[in-house]
Amino acid sequence: MTGIPTLIRAPARPTLAGRGRAELAEAAAAAGEPAERHKMRAGQLFHWLYHRGARSLDQMTSISKDMRGRLGEQFDVGRDEVAREQISEDGTRKWLVRLADGALVETVYIPEEDRGALCVSSQVGCTLNCRFCHTGTQGWVRNLTAAEIVGQVLIARDSLEEWPSQPDGRLITNIVLMGMGEPLYNYDNVVAALRILMDPEGIAISKRRITVSTAGVVPMIPKLGADVGTGLAISLHAVRDDVRDELVPLNKKYPIAELLQAVRDYPGASNSRRVTFEYAMLKGVNDSLADAKELARLIAGIPAKVNLIPFNPWPGAPYACSDDATIAAFAEYMNRAGYSSPVRTPRGRDILAACGQLRSDSIRERAGQRAARLAATPPVPTV
Repeated sequence: MTGIPTLIRAPARPTLAGRGRAELAEAAAAAGEPAERHKMRAGQLFHWLYHRGARSLDQMTSISKDMRGRLGEQFDVGRDEVAREQISEDGTRKWLVRLADGALVETVYIPEEDRGALCVSSQVGCTLNCRFCHTGTQGWVRNLTAAEIVGQVLIARDSLEEWPSQPDGRLITNIVLMGMGEPLYNYDNVVAALRILMDPEGIAISKRRITVSTAGVVPMIPKLGADVGTGLAISLHAVRDDVRDELVPLNKKYPIAELLQAVRDYPGASNSRRVTFEYAMLKGVNDSLADAKELARLIAGIPAKVNLIPFNPWPGAPYACSDDATIAAFAEYMNRAGYSSPVRTPRGRDILAACGQLRSDSIRERAGQRAARLAATPPVPTV
């Protein structure tokens, strides 16, 4: 495991990876290509970037050498740097990605027998300060650009050797925006990235295999459904406003009733495209049978499933995980009420890749490096 340098690197040249077709046409124009060739060049670049996974202009052999040279004078193909890749004993992979300005985000791949989900971040840090989520305690730095969101997928596909894109036999079959950050507070960049990822001539992930998770930014929920129509997941975690106000402070702005109405109105929600409710199991806080009964009542009529998430603790966490019997009883009640309620098996805990743990280890490592530097600095003599 390598250390994480703390120096901030100067931004590199503009990159091509992470651009949509219109932006690639603009890049061709900037490289001096005549207007009548902009659309063609954009299509070629899109193919090489997102179908073939090209990491250099030299690989783009269908583009003339002269044009590649002119593009190379102004642009890099672009990949953010992988500061560290870790592989869990259960097969989960986590990449710590260093962006051009030195900021760090994490991306996680979770393999299953019949599928593989890539958990992607949308912000550096998070604005929401949910009390049960370690990621949320680390503060917000900035939104990710569309290129930085797409770049996480490119990095994962590089590592898993998933180029060129194939319709069958993929390791990454699903993408979930459940990493660091609140996606709907970075709406424009998230949607721009999703449109690139869904394009059938590139990476070609169907909108039915993409899920955007939100803690409940109510005004943006119907817009998401209308604009891209991906799957929707709601970080609910409580059935009463007083409890949710504490766990998810955003609830004070958008209480449960408003949130659930937005979910009911979500375009495309159906029995074949169920909304997912995420529910962290917190001992003595939200895990009683009374809570289960109220949850079933609240979501009645919504095509939905409920993911029960055993709480992933960290040192100093204000909550504990519900015991197994309590979780089993909660799940049994929800299943009998007609809602599939699987208990999520924690994945990647040994590399801090589980739900709510992203970037925790990088924060600690940086803190340790700072402490080591301070300890190694000789004291300033007094006069």
